[in-house]
Amino acid sequence: QVQLVESGGGLVQPGGSLRLSCAASGSIFSIHAMGWYRQVSGKQRELVAVPVSGGSTNYADSVKGRFTISRDNAKNTVYLQMNSLKPEDTAVYYCYADISSSWYARGDYWGQGTQVTVSS
Repeated sequence: QVQLVESGGGLVQPGGSLRLSCAASGSIFSIHAMGWYRQVSGKQRELVAVPVSGGSTNYADSVKGRFTISRDNAKNTVYLQMNSLKPEDTAVYYCYADISSSWYARGDYWGQGTQVTVSS
């Protein structure tokens, strides 16, 4: 029973900032990765920010320099700090996690999504 709960979405003006949070809970044996994706209506879900091996993070080109991902391992929580927001950032943002719920069970989990709207 792994669950991802997102929060922090909302309406913000262009140039503003927003901080998204995603907390994982339930039967967690090990978290291998946590990151963020987003989806615009009628379009395919795309990667926003996902940590990769080597301690670096793979950011979408459109958000580099503006978005920053961080993680609190003790709280099983990942954050997405979004600065200098643009109208084209408007989307539903989804938390993603690669989690082992036991020594033999590993899979992908998704949050319910949180709406981010950037508009004046």
